[in-house]
Amino acid sequence: MVLSARFTERRRIVGGGQLETPRNQLLLGSHDPSNAVMGNVWTGYYRLIHRANASIDLSTKISDMPAETKNRLLAEARFLRAWAYFDLVAMWGGVPLYKNYVTSVEGSLPRSSEKEVYDFIVADLKAAQEALPTTYDASSFGRATKGAAQMLLARVYLQQADYTNAKAELQKIIASGVYSLVDEFTDNFLEETEFNKESIWEINFYPSGGNYNWDADGNGATAGTETVRTQEYSGIGWRNIIPSNSLLNEFEKTDKGDAKTDPRYAKSFYFTGDKYNNGAATLTDAIQNGNSSVVGGKTMKVSWRKFSLMYKTDQSFLTGGINQRIMRYAETLLAMAECENELGNTASAISYLNQVRARKSVAMPAYPTATYPVGTKDQVFDAIVHERRVELGGEEIRNRDILRWRKANKLKVEPLTYFQKGKHELLPIPQTEIDNNPKVEQTDQNPGY
Repeated sequence: MVLSARFTERRRIVGGGQLETPRNQLLLGSHDPSNAVMGNVWTGYYRLIHRANASIDLSTKISDMPAETKNRLLAEARFLRAWAYFDLVAMWGGVPLYKNYVTSVEGSLPRSSEKEVYDFIVADLKAAQEALPTTYDASSFGRATKGAAQMLLARVYLQQADYTNAKAELQKIIASGVYSLVDEFTDNFLEETEFNKESIWEINFYPSGGNYNWDADGNGATAGTETVRTQEYSGIGWRNIIPSNSLLNEFEKTDKGDAKTDPRYAKSFYFTGDKYNNGAATLTDAIQNGNSSVVGGKTMKVSWRKFSLMYKTDQSFLTGGINQRIMRYAETLLAMAECENELGNTASAISYLNQVRARKSVAMPAYPTATYPVGTKDQVFDAIVHERRVELGGEEIRNRDILRWRKANKLKVEPLTYFQKGKHELLPIPQTEIDNNPKVEQTDQNPGY
């Protein structure tokens, strides 16, 4: 469950003509407590929490399962519960905190504080680490590993500006030796290179069988789920999500005076004139539904390349099986750079940034550069913000970055055009929750709504 259109960067352009009103509201900041997409995400996370709680609480009735297997499955449930609560508390603040399986409306709970939710998440992830394996064989790829629990816990600590504890979790991942950067940046977003050495955790999707099984509720319990993300992003699909002008202009380029054009620019986006479908087709303006971008003062059509099946097809309806990479090792290194910088270890922070830039298919000049000097803590932070944008763009990570940096007063310029202080720090509690939960009142609504 990902609220993909949650925030609007400065100079972002809205998506294609297929973009439904609730999603467009989230892009423009006009959403309110009745927004259907937001409500579905809230419900989806609580469905996951409910199922995790049922698995944990009812496990006492299982007597014919090896203890090691049972402990691992319980650890997976705790990891998924923590993942759900983390996104909830990051986006909504304090939320109802269900620690046990609830069977009736009498078990409804009021909002807990942010601290209570974060403390519960930390406890779940510490417990999960104890029983999760370091790796799985191919038959179990996609299950949570020890590294995934460590990376999620590092995210949790970062969201609270607890850099010491975040660093400790990141060090575990680095020291394990399990993960490393893949040589080819694009391998992180293709079907054929899933579960590579850079992947810490990813969500499995099945290649399209022509049945379009992308509805979370309507496919049946055993149907292989496909992803519709490629349809939302692709230039020949709906093209509902268009990269912001701000992001496109963030990349280093020689025509801006940089020493080298960042290869991740062309590897992240399709431009008019690019080849697709294994080189058999050429992308045109007319094919790309929706608005144009303005890059370096030039108007052009730009579409996402990341997570798009266009590299091997020309089909106009693109459900498919590209796994969603939720966590990868590049983020670990960039998070470690941020922790080191905040803890006063500037040289170490720069070395972690340069590891990401040194990827063979990227090979960008090491910091410092003319554009990004790194002689002070603030300058290193600017380089970290830049590197996270160009490396992780479109991967649903910057949303939380903005939230935590805003809370810590680290944003030099507010990145959201619609942002209203005292309102848009958090999403509104869905009206359906207020209407259906007897322990949550209208007065419990987040400020500004």
